[in-house]
Amino acid sequence: MNQIILFSPVGGTDPISSSNNKDGSLLHICRVYRPSKVIMYMSQEMLENQAKDDRYRYCLDRLAKDQGRKMEYEIIERKELSDVQEFDYFYQDFRKIIENIISSMDDSDSLLLNVSSGTPAMKSGLLVLKTLGEFPCTLIQVTTPVRRMNEHRHTDYDVEALWEADEDNKDGFENRCHEVKCPTLSLIKQEEMIKQHISVYDYGAAVSVAKKMSAESTKKYLCLLQLAEARILLDFTAVDRLLPRCEGFSLPVQNKEKRKYFEYALNLHIKQKRSEYADFIRAITPLIVDLFEIILREQCDLDIREYTWTDKKKSDKNGVLKWDKNKLKGTDILKKLEEKFKDFKYGPVYSSHLQPLIDAYSKNNNMKQQVEKLRDVEEKIRNLAAHQIVSITDDTIKKLTDLSSKQVMDRIKWIFLNTNMGVKQKDFDSYDELNRVIESAMKSNY
Repeated sequence: MNQIILFSPVGGTDPISSSNNKDGSLLHICRVYRPSKVIMYMSQEMLENQAKDDRYRYCLDRLAKDQGRKMEYEIIERKELSDVQEFDYFYQDFRKIIENIISSMDDSDSLLLNVSSGTPAMKSGLLVLKTLGEFPCTLIQVTTPVRRMNEHRHTDYDVEALWEADEDNKDGFENRCHEVKCPTLSLIKQEEMIKQHISVYDYGAAVSVAKKMSAESTKKYLCLLQLAEARILLDFTAVDRLLPRCEGFSLPVQNKEKRKYFEYALNLHIKQKRSEYADFIRAITPLIVDLFEIILREQCDLDIREYTWTDKKKSDKNGVLKWDKNKLKGTDILKKLEEKFKDFKYGPVYSSHLQPLIDAYSKNNNMKQQVEKLRDVEEKIRNLAAHQIVSITDDTIKKLTDLSSKQVMDRIKWIFLNTNMGVKQKDFDSYDELNRVIESAMKSNY
């Protein structure tokens, strides 16, 4: 119960290095972690050393006595093992040994694996077992005192004198142990799936994968994934709830009214980048109407809300903006609308109404050209995408409008950059920046 068990190959600098008078990895882990049981794996050479003076158990017994506790020992002997560089041998042998150790443990016990002692093949075998995710354990690496490979000297080895000279026996010794954060193969595969999903902005799928993983492995980035999912769904209530918990990222547009339009434009941009051309074209109209209204208000000092009313229905919480006959009566705006539309209807406000008003009142010729082109795109292809079962490709858009989907999106971006929206060119890469923050949070796990 509540046992700490250490499994450790025994290496050339164990138990104490005769070249620097400090703990070898096995002894140092026992000094720091105080295991109740130590299982030592000894090859032919290490067993020969042990037979000379019982050096490994001698030092562990002295340490346990100084710490006022007891340690249980088990030695796994491999007398026939002289070729200590065969990875396959150690992988298979360690697998069986650790299976037996785990089977004897209960939920309150913990297992440590020493990945600093032994040959490279031994260390690799333990690392691979952890990476495959077969066993719940903690890998411990011990830094050498000189921060480079230790020298191995076993001639004239006086274990009692070395124990007395061991500098790590002094108070305030340096803890050279480090827990190796080695991701399991399963975790690596799942995080690669998440990366693939976010690279195409499929945050719903990324969240679905993350929720099947352990809370510990996703704690640094699950909130960011959920933020991205809420954001792409334009669920601003969820966005505002999640943002304070998501370190390292903030929305480029903070003003809630302006944010609504900009986030919708980013959503549109993602549809274009994902080649969802029919959805891209269908989604243009609501944004174009809003942008045209903003242009009239910001650049022409004309607020159409003064000449409209909102027809709210139970099925539409926002309502439909409609022209108000009484408010328009006798105005220059009505005159301009009647000049353009001989049989003007006092119905919903469309982009087709706002474009001639911009043309009449704006002094910005470039803006007028951009507005006219966007209105032309909407008129020529939007109804086709909205009302017919038809394939919409980038070539279709180009053929009908003389603009590619990217060129259409570039015109929308231009309007944002040239109205009082507080938007910068780099802000249109906000989702890519969010992806970088997510990936950085993943890397920080290791």
